[in-house]
Amino acid sequence: MLSDVGAILLRAIPTFILVIFLFFYLKSMFFGPLEKVLAERRARTDGARKQARHSIEAAEQKVAQYDAQLRTARTELFAKIEAERKQWADAQAAQVAAAREKSLAQVKAARAQIAQDAAAAQATLAAQAEELASRITVTVLKGA
Repeated sequence: MLSDVGAILLRAIPTFILVIFLFFYLKSMFFGPLEKVLAERRARTDGARKQARHSIEAAEQKVAQYDAQLRTARTELFAKIEAERKQWADAQAAQVAAAREKSLAQVKAARAQIAQDAAAAQATLAAQAEELASRITVTVLKGA
């Protein structure tokens, strides 16, 4: 039996050598270039990922910069609007004050005119009352 096993092993040596030769041949002709292609692909993929990551970071920085500029522009706009509103309110207050002064002056002038008219009316009434009293006196004395 040992001799049978030896004979089988002796016949298996060329197959074993062929398998080892095939292993080294496939490793150098097929798996070697395949590994090189896979490594290159992996390197390119990692490079593309890094580039994409850098692009995303740059885009995020630009977005942050645009947001800051937008906030600054909004702040300036609100400040301008507030200044214009204050200016408008001041102008309106000045117009109201001028209108108030004008109306007070008109009221004062009207009161003075009314007082003048009242004094003139009193003077006229006093003169008419004296004249009427004189006539009444003359008429009463004539009749008596």
